[in-house]
Amino acid sequence: MSLNIKSTEGAGRRTFVPVADQIENAYAGIKTNKAHYYILAMLLLGVFFDSLEQNAVGVTGPLLRKAWNLTTGDIGFLNTVTFTMVALGRLMTGAIADQYGRRTLLIVNLVIFASGSLLCALAPSYGFLAMARGVVGFGLGGEIAVAVVMVSEYFGAKQRGTAVAFINVTAAGFGNMLAPAFGILVFTLFPDDNSWRWVFGLLFIPAVLVVFFRRWVPETPRFLAQQGKIDEANEVISRLAQGDLTSKNIKVTQYITPPEVDLSAPAMAGAAGTTPKSRFDIFKGKYLNRTIVLSIGVACSYAAQFSVLTLMATILVQSGYAINKSLWYTLVMQSGSLVGALTAAFFARRLPRKATLSIAAIIGVVGAGTLGWIGGSSITLIIVCGWIFNFAVIICNTTIWLFAPENYPTRIRGFGTAFILAVGSLSGGLFPVIAGKVFDAYGLGSMFSILACLFVIIGLTIQFIPETFGMPMEEDGDSPPAAGFH
Repeated sequence: MSLNIKSTEGAGRRTFVPVADQIENAYAGIKTNKAHYYILAMLLLGVFFDSLEQNAVGVTGPLLRKAWNLTTGDIGFLNTVTFTMVALGRLMTGAIADQYGRRTLLIVNLVIFASGSLLCALAPSYGFLAMARGVVGFGLGGEIAVAVVMVSEYFGAKQRGTAVAFINVTAAGFGNMLAPAFGILVFTLFPDDNSWRWVFGLLFIPAVLVVFFRRWVPETPRFLAQQGKIDEANEVISRLAQGDLTSKNIKVTQYITPPEVDLSAPAMAGAAGTTPKSRFDIFKGKYLNRTIVLSIGVACSYAAQFSVLTLMATILVQSGYAINKSLWYTLVMQSGSLVGALTAAFFARRLPRKATLSIAAIIGVVGAGTLGWIGGSSITLIIVCGWIFNFAVIICNTTIWLFAPENYPTRIRGFGTAFILAVGSLSGGLFPVIAGKVFDAYGLGSMFSILACLFVIIGLTIQFIPETFGMPMEEDGDSPPAAGFH
């Protein structure tokens, strides 16, 4: 259905007012309230436990290596399995979310990921654990992709960047930083060779609780309007305006006027006025360039991030540090992720996306390049440069997360965002294997020299898509700035 509505002004004069603009105007008049905070909290809690689960292999790596006589490459392969399935989960979730909605998938994905955690805890062998990590990955992929899209669709242009950025404040910030602390706590409470099982098993419980409380999170107004469910969209916006998600009887205000189909409207006219729109439009026309550029950027960013997340604790233990001390060092380095995510959230309302990514890429080159130069000669320098590295890579990740959904209309936003994040997941799963083999063969300096090159690629490629900072979310028929340098 077209997202244009027909209205009459004067004698026989018609204008077309995009429904997206009506939603944007409605959001502009609504102050952030407890309904927004509840929705955000439910999405962020799920993402937080996702992040702990993503870090679980890195935290348990030294014990897994000892238990089954594994190599650094074997530990990296566990994340390869996980993030290959993350990519598949994101693609499937994105396609389903654009057709059937975002809300239901939130619960389904979290149930899958929680079940996988339980299987990991019970794993009798390395092969079974790899299979269980695949189940975890499938659920993880859909969870984060849907959360990014939903948050972007609940907020207007002014708040959207900060709201989406807080997903990574929770995931890459608190989640990445607290994952080593979670490991230290579990290893202290259960000091035996099987303590790694408790790391996986304990993540099952809070995930189930989040599923229960998410039942009050509504479908997004943008998706409902795109499906022609105008009355339902008005009800959700009214609930957001009144800060009430649970009452059966609320006063519904008509923020959106029901659309009349008009085949002459830009959003309805295909090549011959009848060509149906497809989710694969992300690979056509102006969207193809955006998909390629954002995919390259996120592939480099995830490759850098997950190489360090997966391998750093194992690298430090292999360098002679005790596991708890290695986890503390990793926690200090990961505190850079929290500061980076908060910095990205702060600048989301103040600085264009491309400028933010360019600055972060330069900082990343400094952090990773310095580690490449000094190698493993000083634990103090490793920690400082590791902190700078994590600070920069999380700014890149966070900004791409909020940049991606802004580059697609509602009808393909879920699939477009999911595809980009899926590319990142594949890269994040495959690259730790490469990084691990480089470390085993040539040492820490060579590994980080390669990671520094990834930041250079991010800074260069991101310049070739349009800026979206401060603009309403694009819909079919809109005319955003042309791609290129802005």
